[in-house]
Amino acid sequence: MKYIIIIEETVAKSFEVEASSADDVYKITEQKYKSGEFILDPGDCQFRQIDIMKSGCEHDEWREF
Repeated sequence: MKYIIIIEETVAKSFEVEASSADDVYKITEQKYKSGEFILDPGDCQFRQIDIMKSGCEHDEWREF
């Protein structure tokens, strides 16, 4: 029997940003991420889970592993 599974990961990596305000930090970080300057791979996997997909795109139950 074949199953379709979904694996989801949360990856984290720290970066340093110089800015004059927290709003600027968000803007600068988004720009650097979208331009490829901030890359999370290889980052530290903080969380992962798996799910078995049922017919009709229904999900059974996410399980952390």
